Amino acid sequence: MMKFINRLEDILIGLLLVSITLLVFAEVVMRFGFNTGIHWAQEATLLMSAWMVLLGAAWAVRERSHICVDALLEQLSANTRKWVVLFAIAVALLYCGLFIKSSWVYVAKLHLIGIELEDIPVPKWTVVSGLLVGFGSLTLRLIELAVAVWKGEANGFHEHRESLLHDDGCDEAGEKV
Repeated sequence: MMKFINRLEDILIGLLLVSITLLVFAEVVMRFGFNTGIHWAQEATLLMSAWMVLLGAAWAVRERSHICVDALLEQLSANTRKWVVLFAIAVALLYCGLFIKSSWVYVAKLHLIGIELEDIPVPKWTVVSGLLVGFGSLTLRLIELAVAVWKGEANGFHEHRESLLHDDGCDEAGEKV
């Protein structure tokens, strides 16, 4: 099941990135080449970017590539570091939980009101539900990370680049890093 979710996440992020790129390119060509534009392009680009950011945050946790300042963590013992990271994950899960709850209320109200997007004839609640999808995905990834940290399979939100180096300080290609 997780393999399917991983693949779906990768496909969605890729499709969003390609769609945004093509839409912005088409808008630039239309605007500067033909002195016209696509009236819904800005709204669509903004919404797709929001979905990509939310899914990208979950992807970064999955890939252990989240930005992390760990100068203090490096000074701690392995056991203390584990508990500090688990605490950070717990705080992040609390944040996700609050956002999911608030998003649920917001999406439900939008559904009840029945308004559409400004420039695209689509019910607003369908697009804004990306908050639920994004934070749900992030919650899933944080739980996965917590389990990996608990088992000792991960140290935190990112993997250290030094672990990818050989003893001589070179990467796989033999280049000095």
